[in-house]
Amino acid sequence: MLLTEMAPPPGAQGLAEMRARARTARRRAFIALSAAIALLATAQVLADRAQSAEQTLPLAVLSLAVFLMALPALAITQYVWGAHARLVRQKERELYAVARSGRARPLSRLAVACGWAVTLLLGWTAPHFFREAARYAFADALRWAAEALAVMSVAAGVLFVLWWARDAVGMLVRALRSGGSPGDPWDPGRGARPREGAALWTGAAMAVAALVGARAHLWEPGTAVVYALLTAALVCGVVTGE
Repeated sequence: MLLTEMAPPPGAQGLAEMRARARTARRRAFIALSAAIALLATAQVLADRAQSAEQTLPLAVLSLAVFLMALPALAITQYVWGAHARLVRQKERELYAVARSGRARPLSRLAVACGWAVTLLLGWTAPHFFREAARYAFADALRWAAEALAVMSVAAGVLFVLWWARDAVGMLVRALRSGGSPGDPWDPGRGARPREGAALWTGAAMAVAALVGARAHLWEPGTAVVYALLTAALVCGVVTGE
């Protein structure tokens, strides 16, 4: 009799459902992150190309609004993802005496941290666009707020690097001692649509990277190309979340 034809051990089906919810929360967190960066970069690329203060102002307002909405959205989606992941690891330890789902955790955390860094760097440039729009008083007020946020962000980044390094080393040591965690053939959701999902995530990542490169003036795509990249990033993200 094949292993997958046997009755699953007690709790395995519930664990599979918990893993599915954790994967959904992870997808939503990455969708929010990629969408925020894509929208911010696009608004700022277009603001850079505006020909007058009147054309720059609505794009500057849009950029600031996206940034202010992105911060709580990223924090909430990533908190939900982390909460589901912790529940999965706790249940895995109860069933198997070892957490099976955390092997990619250091890489995913590093990717999220890089996404936060890019988002914050884009947000810090908001005062520049209001100055270009001739809103000097508001630009000065934003500059002070951006400087305060920059100090807090740098401090948080240093703490994250120390915590991440300790956590990554601890996971490596535990993996070497345990010799790997047991497989779980009763997880029907794992591996579903792997190729399609990977292709969509790759497409979204490439579109977001291209928009960030355009914002950094590493290349100068046409306006139509900018809109096409934004559309590709959002569509790929939405499809992966379905």
